[in-house]
Amino acid sequence: MTTDLALDMQNVCKTYPQFDLSNISLQLEKGSILGLIGPNGAGKSTSIRIMMGLLIPDSGSVKVLGHDMLTDANAAKWKIGYASEDLRLYRSKTIGWHMAFIQSIFQDWDHDYAQKLLKIFRLNPDQKVKGLSHGQRVKASLLLILARNPDLLILDEPTTGLDPVARRETLNEMMEILVDEHRSIIFSSHNTTDVEQLSDQITFIDDGRVVNSHDKETFLELWRRIRVTLPEGQALPDLSHLSDQKVSGRSAILTTNNFSDDLLQEWKTKIDQIDSVEMMTLEEIFVEEVALSRKGGER
Repeated sequence: MTTDLALDMQNVCKTYPQFDLSNISLQLEKGSILGLIGPNGAGKSTSIRIMMGLLIPDSGSVKVLGHDMLTDANAAKWKIGYASEDLRLYRSKTIGWHMAFIQSIFQDWDHDYAQKLLKIFRLNPDQKVKGLSHGQRVKASLLLILARNPDLLILDEPTTGLDPVARRETLNEMMEILVDEHRSIIFSSHNTTDVEQLSDQITFIDDGRVVNSHDKETFLELWRRIRVTLPEGQALPDLSHLSDQKVSGRSAILTTNNFSDDLLQEWKTKIDQIDSVEMMTLEEIFVEEVALSRKGGER
């Protein structure tokens, strides 16, 4: 494994009675942020448990921070920080008690950084967990993990259950903290908007399989929705790199996953009236990627 990779999963498989994780391959360069997007039940959490050494795959290899997770997982775990929506804290204890507890275990705890995070997240160290809102509990969990200075930070659906205001506030504060950091991050969510804000690389996963993986800008540049008007009585002509089409009378909405100026010029030779060329959101792209994968379409 090259030393430039924080994560290297190759052809990982895990079989359950009702679900198969099939040939999952993921790579994350050090200092990058990978967004893992998929619907609930797609295999995101199973993949994360495997990369953390909590599950043993049936086949394949997993290396994290240079350590083989089948033979040397303990060494890697000290440098992995994990946060999820359902991470539990002691309700009767204060945030400050939790900070002292984590500091007693992890030698890399950064006291000054922890104090800075308290101010950014607007948390009171004397506040007991049972008195915190859901959003405050999420922020407290992030503080406890970030102040450990992990080399790999894994965020598994960390904003699930937050109301829209709390989610946006938490994400904005996370962006402020992470934008200048050099740690590697995996952000798993079914919410594409959350992932799009934070991630450099995007991997779509569905039904236990990797659907597609690129840097975020590549996805946004390659996918387009093109609205056209056809002449009366004329059918839609054959078009290259056409991923989806919706025709209603003379109007048609065409989708491509291989957009370029050259492709647009080629389509213009076959279609007289192109009304608009629209960029697509990451959520729209994910839906199209999954649909294309399920029908075995062109990539």
